[in-house]
Amino acid sequence: MSSLRPSPIAPTVDFDKDGVQHGFLRLPYSRDDSAWGSVMIPVCVIRNGKGSTALLSGGNHGDEYEGPLALYDLARTLDPKDVGGTVIIVPAMNYPAFRAGTRTSPIDKGNMNRSFPGRPDGTVTEKIADYFQRELLPRADIVFDFHSGGRTLDFVPFCAAHTLPDKALERKAFDAVAAFAAPFSMRMIEIDAVGMYDTAAEEMGKVFVSTELGGGGTSRAQTVRIARRGILNVLRHAGIVDGAVEKTRTQWLDMPSGDCFSFAEDDGMIETMVDLSEPVEEGAVLARIHSTGRTGVAPQEVRAKMSGILAARHFPGLVKAGDCAAVVAVHA
Repeated sequence: MSSLRPSPIAPTVDFDKDGVQHGFLRLPYSRDDSAWGSVMIPVCVIRNGKGSTALLSGGNHGDEYEGPLALYDLARTLDPKDVGGTVIIVPAMNYPAFRAGTRTSPIDKGNMNRSFPGRPDGTVTEKIADYFQRELLPRADIVFDFHSGGRTLDFVPFCAAHTLPDKALERKAFDAVAAFAAPFSMRMIEIDAVGMYDTAAEEMGKVFVSTELGGGGTSRAQTVRIARRGILNVLRHAGIVDGAVEKTRTQWLDMPSGDCFSFAEDDGMIETMVDLSEPVEEGAVLARIHSTGRTGVAPQEVRAKMSGILAARHFPGLVKAGDCAAVVAVHA
């Protein structure tokens, strides 16, 4: 069976060796411009004796930058003398997408966060997912995957974990969210959890934590500072890195149902009527979508299905039918 085949990915690092190693997850990829070529995914392992293992990733979607900025920096600066256990850092998980600055891979159009558990004989994206599924996730005690809004969404900066049937695991995840200490902390229910890295980790019983830090296909000084401080806080909280958690105030939010999400029903130009973090009432107009095909057409109104705050908005100015226009979260 294909699921029993070994992964084609070969690491150039030894995950069980003490010290700092910088290397690659090398995935063979034969293509027109390189017959025996490879996708070289950067990886760093920092290990100091026995202890818990943290698996840290960014670039699950290639147009999200706070995670890669924080993790490339952490790989360069974290001293193994301050570590008790192992930190595995993959700053750009879907490396082809990251190199292209796109959400999905330019090679196979694969969305990494909808490709799990992956396949060792599948597409490039599926092969990377399979390696994480079978080789990296089993090593981890805590998994942290950075996200932001990419090119098409902009978020209030929050750290998040999921509401889970396993309440003991859920509590550990939310404790790590609190340690990250973003301006907002989110309890999430996914509207489309099939194939997600999150789901793969949680089904293995791993503590899984994520973020949404800004967006718009770029980063801001504030959100990068949040990412850098927060990931060290989580490692300290987990007992993997020495030092005290740097506590700051956070506001707890909840995304309890699909009613949090509002979608565009027409193409057009979107006008945001509420700014991020501002309060909204049920029925309030969150955005208007203006027809660009002709003049004299009244804009479509996108209304809130619940009261709360605006947690995310569409980005940039043009929208297509089916796009997420706005997300409302409620105070927990």
